[in-house]
Amino acid sequence: MGLRDRYDFDILVNGAEQLVIDELERQLELPHNRDVCRSSDCVLDMAALALNQVRPLYGVNLIGRLYAAEREREHAAEVQRAVAQAVERIRRNPPPTD
Repeated sequence: MGLRDRYDFDILVNGAEQLVIDELERQLELPHNRDVCRSSDCVLDMAALALNQVRPLYGVNLIGRLYAAEREREHAAEVQRAVAQAVERIRRNPPPTD
């Protein structure tokens, strides 16, 4: 029996994911980002690019989540920078249109 069968890994949460998604939503609403691709592939690529640039904030239980919430404040600038870079990268390299 493997670990995935014995333990619920669905409760293992990377708090950086929500921070990146929230920041991506905020930045895509900015007037200078109106021209950025918003297809599913583009948005998911931007999120993945940003997440690969920020430190993870994993938490499992209440204590871990509280600790991660405290660390979120420290991550704000890192997340903003990573999302901005991801948005710009997709802007410069949009997917081909059919």
